[in-house]
Amino acid sequence: MTSKRAEAEKVEAYTRALMEAARSEGRANADLVQWQHARKFSPEVLETLAAMQREDDLDLVAQVAKQYKEYLDAEDKTVSVTVTTAVSMDDDLREKVRAKAEADLKAPVYLVERVDPSIIGGIMLEARGKRHDASVRAQLANIRKTLSSSFIGGEE
Repeated sequence: MTSKRAEAEKVEAYTRALMEAARSEGRANADLVQWQHARKFSPEVLETLAAMQREDDLDLVAQVAKQYKEYLDAEDKTVSVTVTTAVSMDDDLREKVRAKAEADLKAPVYLVERVDPSIIGGIMLEARGKRHDASVRAQLANIRKTLSSSFIGGEE
C-alpha cells in the first residue's frame, strides 16, 4: 500500500512541477499536448533529448531529425507513409492500407497515423513528397469549386 502512496506522491510532485513551469511560461495547454505525446517516445529518443538539453543543444532538434531521416532513407528502403483519417484506423483497415501502399510503392512501408476530424471522412496519404487526398473535405471543396465556376455569369 505504501508503494502506491509513494507513487501517487511522485505523480503529484511531477505534475505540479510541470504545471507550475508551464504556467510561468504561458503554455500550460501546449505543454499538455506535448506531454500526451511524450509517452510515445522511445527510451533512446528521451535519452538523446535529455543529453541535448544538458548540453544546451535543443535548438539542434530539427537538424538532428532531418539528418536522421536522411541517414535512414539512405540505409533503409522502407518508405514512411503518413496516413490521415477522420477517426482511428482499426487493425483490418491498417493492414489493407499497408498492403496497398507496399504494392503501389514496391517497398516495405512504415505507417505514420494521424487523426484529423476536420477531413470528415476518407483518407489522405503522403509518401515520398507526394500527397493523395481522398478525404471528404477535399471532395466537398472540389464540388464547391465546380459549382461556383458553373454558376458565375450564368442565368439566375
